[in-house]
Amino acid sequence: MPDHLHALISFPADREITKVLSSFKEITAKKAGICWQRDFFDHRLRVQESFEEKAGYIRENPVRSGLVTKKELWPWKWESGMLNRGGPSGPALPKAIHV
Repeated sequence: MPDHLHALISFPADREITKVLSSFKEITAKKAGICWQRDFFDHRLRVQESFEEKAGYIRENPVRSGLVTKKELWPWKWESGMLNRGGPSGPALPKAIHV
């Protein structure tokens, strides 16, 4: 989305969402010059059905917003398993794919 981010992020249950996302926002602000809003909406998913529901919502968001006519046409997405882990320099940046 041009003005906000939807993400399903996995991390240990004993980590506070606020601290994890604050660190993410701080790093991306410094490295990519992103100006984040102060607060955010978060929700910890607890069951697989909820995960699939939220993933579907995220995939359809560009369609609902009128940015593309089909979710497959949205180029800015990354999903588990997409990281190219090759070469001595470490992981490559994720590539957008069509799902």
